[in-house]
Amino acid sequence: MTNQAPTGRPRVSPAASGRPTETVLRASGLRMNYGSTEVLKGVDLTARRGEVIALLGPNGAGKTTTIEILEGFRRRSAGDVEVLGSDPEHGDEEWRSRLGVVLQSWRDHAAWRARDLLHHFGRFYAPHSRPGRVRPHDTDELLALVGLTEQAGQRVKTLSGGQRRRLDVAIGVVGRPEVLFLDEPTAGFDPKARRDFHDLVFRLADEEDTTILLTTHDLDEAEKLADRILLLAGGAIVADGSADQLAGLVARDSEVVWTADGTRHVHSTDNPARHVAELYAVHGDGITDLKITRPSLEDVYMAMVQRHERGDAESAAAHFGENR
Repeated sequence: MTNQAPTGRPRVSPAASGRPTETVLRASGLRMNYGSTEVLKGVDLTARRGEVIALLGPNGAGKTTTIEILEGFRRRSAGDVEVLGSDPEHGDEEWRSRLGVVLQSWRDHAAWRARDLLHHFGRFYAPHSRPGRVRPHDTDELLALVGLTEQAGQRVKTLSGGQRRRLDVAIGVVGRPEVLFLDEPTAGFDPKARRDFHDLVFRLADEEDTTILLTTHDLDEAEKLADRILLLAGGAIVADGSADQLAGLVARDSEVVWTADGTRHVHSTDNPARHVAELYAVHGDGITDLKITRPSLEDVYMAMVQRHERGDAESAAAHFGENR
C-alpha cells in the first residue's frame, strides 16, 4: 500500500524496515544560551526512522544551533537529546559513522579530483559496514546518482557551484547514513539538479530508511520533500505537521473560483467542500473552470514570522498548539 508524496510520487508505507514508528531522534526541553542571550527556549521534537522533516524559520530563529546540537557539534545548555540511541554530546566514532552531514557551504579540498575525494571519504566508513547496511556506497554508482559521472576526473576547484553542491551531497551520503542532516541542500542547483536531488531524498527515505532533517528557505521544496514540517521561531517550535495540516492552522478562508453561464465567480468560504456541493446542486454540469485555493504553507510561515517580529512568538506557539 502506498501514499502519495507532495509531488505525486508514491511513498512507501510502512518504511522499508517495517519499523515506521521507531523514533530515532528526540529532543525534549532543549535550551541554548549564548551568554545572557537565550537562543533556544525549550525545543521539543522527534523524528521516526525513514521520515523526512523540514525545519523552517526566519534567520536567527535557532535552526543552525538546533541542528548542531543534534549532530553533536555543539553542547546544549539544558534539555535531553537522543539520536540513534545516544546522547550526541557523547557520541563515539561508531555512532558518528551512522550520521551524514551536508553543510551549507564547504570550500576545502579544492585540489582533489571529485572521484578521488569521494572515494577517500568513503574509506572511513568501511570499518563500520554491517550486513544490513553495507558501507560505503560504491563511488562510481554514487557519482552517477548525483549526476557527476562526467566530472569525476575534474578537480573540485573547477566544478561549478551546482556541481560542487552535488559533490557535497554525495560526501554526506557516501557512508549510507541512518540519519542525514541537510543544510540548504539545493542552493545553486538548476531545475534538473534539484529534481534529481529530490529523487535521491525519496530513495534514501523509502529504500534505505534514512531519517532526513533538512533546513531550507525554499518553502516549495519543503512542501514537496517533507513528511512533516517544523516551524521554529523565538527559540521554540510553533507548529509541527504536514503542509496540509499546517495550512489548516491559518484563520483564512479558502477561495472558490468557478464559471457558470459564461460568467466568472469568486467566493471566499471557510467550508469549500460545502460551498462546491451547493454550487453543483444549483448549476449542475453548468459549472466549469472550478478551482479551490486553500491557505498555503507560505501563509502559515508568514503568519508565524509576523508574530515573531512583533515579539509574540510565545503566544504563537500556544495558538498553534491549541489548534493542532
